[in-house]
Amino acid sequence: MPPIRDKFTIHSKAVVCQDVELRGDITIGAGTVVHPKATLFAVSGPIVIGSGCIIEEGAVFVNRRKEVMRIGDDNLFEIGCRVECPTIGNFNTVSTRAGCLVAPVEDEVLDEYTVIYGPNAERRTWSGRGKVQEADLRRKHAEYLRDMLPKFNRQRKGDGT
Repeated sequence: MPPIRDKFTIHSKAVVCQDVELRGDITIGAGTVVHPKATLFAVSGPIVIGSGCIIEEGAVFVNRRKEVMRIGDDNLFEIGCRVECPTIGNFNTVSTRAGCLVAPVEDEVLDEYTVIYGPNAERRTWSGRGKVQEADLRRKHAEYLRDMLPKFNRQRKGDGT
């Protein structure tokens, strides 16, 4: 297998800490924040992350497929989560607090507002009640991080640096 060629395209309004492990062809959108100690590995195909996402410490993204892994806008990936799915839409939260593991046998598309929780990966559908407040809170969280993280962490720029 040929070595992975690193190519990073990081939007000028994104905040990606220097202590993030990036491998392969990775694109990070405007306003996205990537905390220190996160890992993004584009092993076989590229990873494209949309705008306004928050990727917290210890989050791991791995694309083992040749197709592009597409992550939508305004998603929150909490501490220690692992993402290997080919596509994630917008305004999702991926968390490991409940000890949840989602490993579908075949490709699956989740309906909007699906909540997966617990060690048995139980599911329910969120009503969407309070979604405007949740969106505002998430945007303020990202804005705060874009302001504070650069004060305490060196930043990565695009083009593989």
